[in-house]
This record gives sequence, C-alpha cells and structure tokens, in this order.
Amino acid sequence: MKKFMCLILCAVIAVSAFASGKKEAQQLKEINISYVRSPFNLPLIIMKEKGMAEKAFGEKGIAVNYYEIDSGAKQSEAIAAGSLDIASVINSASVILANAAGNPVEIFAGFSKPEKMFTIMTANPSIKTPKDLKGKKVAGPKGTVLHELLVAALKQEGMTIDDVEFINMGIPNGVQAMLSGKVDCALAAAASVVAAEKNGGRVLVTCEGYVSPLLIAACGKEFAKNHPDMLKLYVDTYKEAKAWMEANMDEALALGAKVQDISMEDAKKLFAWSNFTDSLSAADLDALEYDVNFMLENGMIEKPIDKMDFVNKMALK
Repeated sequence: MKKFMCLILCAVIAVSAFASGKKEAQQLKEINISYVRSPFNLPLIIMKEKGMAEKAFGEKGIAVNYYEIDSGAKQSEAIAAGSLDIASVINSASVILANAAGNPVEIFAGFSKPEKMFTIMTANPSIKTPKDLKGKKVAGPKGTVLHELLVAALKQEGMTIDDVEFINMGIPNGVQAMLSGKVDCALAAAASVVAAEKNGGRVLVTCEGYVSPLLIAACGKEFAKNHPDMLKLYVDTYKEAKAWMEANMDEALALGAKVQDISMEDAKKLFAWSNFTDSLSAADLDALEYDVNFMLENGMIEKPIDKMDFVNKMALK
C-alpha cells in the first residue's frame, strides 16, 4: 500500500512539474533583447527602428525591452543574471568564455561573418606584409578575434606572438597610438578602420585567409529550453528585417548612417564588409572549434569545450 501511494505521489509531482514548466513558458510577458549597433548591424538597426520585434511579440502579448550593451562579456553576464533573454549580436569568443566559466550561453542563430571588418592596420611605411611585424609594437584587445587574427598572421609567416611586442589595449586607444607613432600597428575594426584610413592609416591584412570571425545571436540554455517558440519568432523577425533591408537598400543604408552618425559613403563601405547571415554552416562550426583551440593554447580557458554543447540545433542550416 505504501509503495502504491508513493508511486501515486511521484506521478502527481511529475505532472505538477510538467504543468509548472508549461505554465512558465506560457507566462512570458516581456522579453529583454540587447541592442548592438556596432560594427554596422544594419538588420538589427532596422528591426528596432521600425518596431518589428515590438509588433511580432506584441501580437503574443509580450512587451519588448531593448538594452544597449555592446560588450559581449557584459551580454553574457546579463544572461547569467537573468536580466537579458537574447543577446542579439555577440561574438563567438564571448560565448565560449561564458560556457568555460559555467555560464551556459547557447547560440541559436547566425548574424554575420564580417571577415573584412577586422584588420591589422599600420601607419609605418616600412611595414608592407606580416613578415615585417617581427620586433614591432602591436596594440589591440586581447582575447578577441583581432587577437586571433594577429596570431594567425604571424603563424603563417613562421612566427609567434612572442616575435612582436603585443600591448593589450582597446581599439580606439590602439588606433590613436598607431596614428601618433607610439606603436607600429593596431588591431582595428569597423568604423575605427574607416576613421584611421582617413588619417593616414592603412590596412595590412583582414581576416580573409586567416580566421573566420563569427557574430551570432545567443541566449541562456534554460531560456532556449523553455521558450523555443520565442526564439523562432525572434529569428523570423530578424529574417523579415534582413529581407526589408535587401529590398530597400538605399533607405536601409540611409537609416543605418543616421543611427550610426556616419556618412552614406562610410555606411556603404561598412555594409560591404558585413556579410549578414541567419544560420551557421559546417565551416562556421569549424571556426568555432578553431576559437576553442585558440583559447586553450593561449590560456584563456582551462579545459576543452565541445562546440555542440553551446550550439542549438536551430542555428544550423
């Protein structure tokens, strides 16, 4: 009898837990999304400026809250704290670092593959190829795709990071140091590249042929488990914004230029470098594995991570 009652009790608890989980998924009243304008995230700019997400989620009775958070690390922290549901544009390095630190952040969609957006720049006329970097001062942010680019460019020339004087520095300060002659090269991206070119800097190399930078959309693993329908709705809305952009390119570029406070000429250049997407390919998965190995080799994470542990299957083509 006791055994029978125990089984009944377990069944009631299981049903209650299922109902509670289902209720939790149904009770979503608002969704918190990061708004990341840089480097030149035109589909996201369109989505926000035209109120596309508000309309799509509003039809489900869900309010949309946007938060401007440019830093990938801060987006991961906000997801861990439960204050951010969707990181609209985050770099793969931040996702890997989050998971390595025990914060299960999951990729659920692609965003862009901006290989031309990330560069090594110089204003030193004697530096013509990566071979000439030996013994030179290079400024840039450590633990980023730009850091990966520098290591890859040196490796292709039979060198390592120890063959240069690498100075960990933010992009704006690094570019300024390069233009003033305090360092020989700077790791620069997006609008910083355009501005540097106007002031005597030139691009030595981009990521093309070296590494494959990935900007993606991500969320907490628990959110993905509880609200897959909300993620699908978000991706569908992103695709709608991307389709509008492609059908109304001049208007889209003008909107992006206004929001970013740049010229139409610069907007066109940044757009040409962006390479927007909405999913991950087999090559992208290889790039994620490369990122994991890079971080292991450079002491940024302590243990290997299986890329498929932080990639939701809905992100795959």
